[in-house]
Amino acid sequence: MTATEPDDGLILRPATPDDAEAVADVHLRARAASPMPAGIHPDAEVRAWLAARLDGSGDEVWAAEVGDRVVGYARFTRTWLDDLYVDPDHAGAGIGSALLDLVKARHPGGFGLWVFVANEPARAFYAARGLVERERTDGSGNEERAPDVRMEWTPL
Repeated sequence: MTATEPDDGLILRPATPDDAEAVADVHLRARAASPMPAGIHPDAEVRAWLAARLDGSGDEVWAAEVGDRVVGYARFTRTWLDDLYVDPDHAGAGIGSALLDLVKARHPGGFGLWVFVANEPARAFYAARGLVERERTDGSGNEERAPDVRMEWTPL
């Protein structure tokens, strides 16, 4: 894995355990600012859980950095994009698109993700970038018990 640097100064690089605090900050700030259900775990649990994801446990985690500050991240496996969050202060700057493009490049065979129905901006973001809705649920299978949508990206 190597870092990439688009022309705008954004650096996308593999996250390391040293990034755990910054990744958790982005996660918590982005969730709080989005129209999605409130998280059900205390911040300390979220931080510990994300730190464990950065230990090489099988998740691939990439950080988006601007000026030595982590401003977004993507966490994914071979078949699922589990997290893509951008700090609200950097929303709309192309960071989410750059992270999604990176996931597509790393998994050119396609992948899926879940997004809450209430998070209309995220659903629109993914749809505009080629992901297709495949399934809707009543939320009984997620911790928040909120309706969600499974979307997929498959290459042309």
